[in-house]
Parts: sequence; C-alpha cells; structure tokens
Amino acid sequence: MSDVVYVSKSRIVRRQGPLRIAHLPGESQPVIYSVHGGIAEHYKVDAAKLTESHSSTIDYVISATAG
Repeated sequence: MSDVVYVSKSRIVRRQGPLRIAHLPGESQPVIYSVHGGIAEHYKVDAAKLTESHSSTIDYVISATAG
C-alpha cells in the first residue's frame, strides 16, 4: 500500500438552513455554499427564508470534475 501524500484540513460552519461557510486550504477567503433555483425548490427551501443564494456543493463537484 502507498503512503498518504495529502490530508485536507477543512472546516465547515453551518450558519442558517443550507448556508455553510467552508474554510479550505489554499483559499485566503472562506467559500460560501448554499442552494439556488431548482436545487432550493427540490429540497423545498422557502425562497423567502433563503437570505443568500450561492452555489451548492454539487455545483463545485461538477465544476471540479469537468475542469
């Protein structure tokens, strides 16, 4: 078995509902995750209570995979 070459040290803080703040290595500013549009609708998030609309985690996964 090979040696571990990298361990990600990330911290995620949930603010309210789907709003999360991620502190990631290599980023000088926190990354904000939330929901938007069809994703919010799918998860039945009340748009009136959604204080901030941001990319969701799946948006980041798709971007990283496609990149």
